Amino acid sequence: MPPTSTATRPSDPPIALPPPRAKGTLSLEETLARRRSVREFTDAPLTLAELGQLLWAAQGITHPAGLRAAPSAGALYPLEAYAVTRDAVYRYEPAAHQLIVHTRGDARAALYTVALLQDSILRAPTTIVIAAVYARTSQKYGEERTPRYVALEAGHAAQNILLQAVALDLGAVPLGAFLDDRVQQALALPREHQPLYLIPVGHPK
Repeated sequence: MPPTSTATRPSDPPIALPPPRAKGTLSLEETLARRRSVREFTDAPLTLAELGQLLWAAQGITHPAGLRAAPSAGALYPLEAYAVTRDAVYRYEPAAHQLIVHTRGDARAALYTVALLQDSILRAPTTIVIAAVYARTSQKYGEERTPRYVALEAGHAAQNILLQAVALDLGAVPLGAFLDDRVQQALALPREHQPLYLIPVGHPK
């Protein structure tokens, strides 16, 4: 499996997430029919189980060989998932299904500013950020095909999040309008972690 980021805070222990559920109450067809872009949210935070389920849907391990919920060219898995919450920015570790504290504090206002003032970022209790380490894919596929493969994979992961949100009775909206470099700065992302998607998610109003 490819290496993950080492941008962690040694003083903060990992946060174990509840085991993901492999069965739900809605069929795939029902989640497809109900999916809508939701931009208005209540103040209720996501539970640890809800956040873990969303992150598992995006990048979780679904096979003993380390294969994940979203397909990846060459099973190289260039994506990194972050959760921006009121308390901290967390990085998801798929292998252990756990959260690593990346930075402490509420970065949502800073993210809102560099995401062209989209209100859903302020209103949502959590925004999931999908970033990519392009070198993981380019080492096999070269510079020409890598952007396509990584973009496709980000779309797969994002759609998984959106459908999982519906299954959890949550709302979400995918956002692509933001200033890439300034998102990196606002969230203190490693230089090689290029942001591709912002997905505010929460309980719909």
